[in-house]
Amino acid sequence: MSPQPEIKAIEANGRLKPRRKIMLVDSQPVVGYGLKMLFQSTDDLELTDQATCVADALTLLKGGMPNLVMLGLIVPGASGLDLLRNLHNSHPNLPILVFSMFNESDFAKHMLQAGARGYVMKQESCEEVLVAVRCVLDGGVFVSPSLTTRLIASLVPGAAPENNGVEMLNARELQVYSRIGSGMTTQKIASQLNLSPKTVQTYREHIKEKLGLHTAAELIHSATLWLREQCEG
Repeated sequence: MSPQPEIKAIEANGRLKPRRKIMLVDSQPVVGYGLKMLFQSTDDLELTDQATCVADALTLLKGGMPNLVMLGLIVPGASGLDLLRNLHNSHPNLPILVFSMFNESDFAKHMLQAGARGYVMKQESCEEVLVAVRCVLDGGVFVSPSLTTRLIASLVPGAAPENNGVEMLNARELQVYSRIGSGMTTQKIASQLNLSPKTVQTYREHIKEKLGLHTAAELIHSATLWLREQCEG
């Protein structure tokens, strides 16, 4: 089957309308491949740069600014939250859309408070991802529909919280908890988040206390089940 001819957006004056440039920061190259194919099916979007670690992301940004950054939460060299804060502080007018596998309203809340303009789940349909990208590019704010009700509830005093206990964790504790669930050791977590192993161990103890867990095995089991639920979305 021969490829379909590419459709270009036309401006009112008859000239080709340039595609809006999107940069992806995500540790999984396959994510970039999928987005590249998705954007190629449109006439207004283009994945121009992809970074799999913080150092690459900062280097690419020095070479030219995209119209939008799509940011994963687990990025070698720093946490997604730390990178988000860095980007927002250094480029406050650069729209950032978090592209996450975590179906957790507290993750979304922390990211939006840190400067993100949107939070879209990787489990969303291609159509919904495009809606999110265009919404943020056009100056709006987007949150995946599955998170909207819980996110609003978390911001309303007296509203019933999620009942899994994870809402009690702060942003850094959530980062540690998710990595425990993915099977990372304390040393690996420390390296990825630029923390000392002792600090990570302190976070582990805080998490156990907040979630009512007593042993390392219970913590690992809890984090693994939680992460599995997020991935199943």
